[in-house]
Amino acid sequence: MANLRTPLCDLLGCEVPILLAGMGGVARWELAAAVANAGGFAMLGMVRESPELIETEVRALRAASNRPFAVNVIPSATDPALLDRQLSRCLDLGVRAFTFFWDVVPEAVARVKREGCLVLHQVGTVDAARQAQEAGADVLIAQGIEAGGHVHGRTGAFALAGAVLDVATVPVVLSGGISTGRGLAAALALGAQGVQCGTAFLATTEAFAHDYHKARVVAAAGEDTVLTDAFVLNWPKGAAVRVIGNSVTAALGDRLMGHDPDTLPREVIADDLGQPLLRYSTDSPMRHTSGALEEMALYAGQGAGAIHQVMPAGDRLRQMVREAEACLERLG
Repeated sequence: MANLRTPLCDLLGCEVPILLAGMGGVARWELAAAVANAGGFAMLGMVRESPELIETEVRALRAASNRPFAVNVIPSATDPALLDRQLSRCLDLGVRAFTFFWDVVPEAVARVKREGCLVLHQVGTVDAARQAQEAGADVLIAQGIEAGGHVHGRTGAFALAGAVLDVATVPVVLSGGISTGRGLAAALALGAQGVQCGTAFLATTEAFAHDYHKARVVAAAGEDTVLTDAFVLNWPKGAAVRVIGNSVTAALGDRLMGHDPDTLPREVIADDLGQPLLRYSTDSPMRHTSGALEEMALYAGQGAGAIHQVMPAGDRLRQMVREAEACLERLG
């Protein structure tokens, strides 16, 4: 592991520079604890979740791991009153690191920085990287178009990370299509100080995603994923996501982009513990979801093609570490 250690590890308090993406709904305490206990840096995906659920998840994570972690929220896509309650509860609980995404909201960064917290900010453009850094971000996560889930930019991960490295004075993490140790080694060779992985950890036993979603990731090749803004209910207009192609995207033909949430139909297609879920919503199937799972947003990045089985998250992380070390040793 010594070959992989970067200054980012010292900053975050992890052993290897592999970050768990703060996937909403999927990155709950079980997955976060598994990644943290295996030496990576964990994030709880608490996008638009209630303060009560955040407290439950934080306490459960701390009971399962004594490693540092971050809580991921989305300031620009969350009702301001809810965001205020989320941040207040996190700070009351002594959370020491946050991950933010989408448009940079300087006030949110400043609020948690005043409390001495670390801020990791995921960005999709060089301009956003500059804005996040000026707002006080301690780490920049450069997310490429290959990434699963919500994708903010339109540039490949390595091209974007290279450009962000040119302007960054803080550590840069590469995200998008990374699901193997070879990708980690390549990111480190580029000059990034770590990688962030989502899809690779979605297909694990501890992830809160539905088994159907995990199976579709395992079966998918990178070219089976598509970028579309059709799954946009609950998010601002134009918010594109990368998903595994399904009957919904197939019916769109070449009209994958340009959808207005105000004009999309509201039709219930699934249920999650009594909560109705709509076609075209950003909801992906969780453990307890039932209904038309195939028609939901099945998030996955282009790195899905290298994922061939569902396994414990710790095993996947250690596999990535071994592969990366072997790659770097071959490079001399």
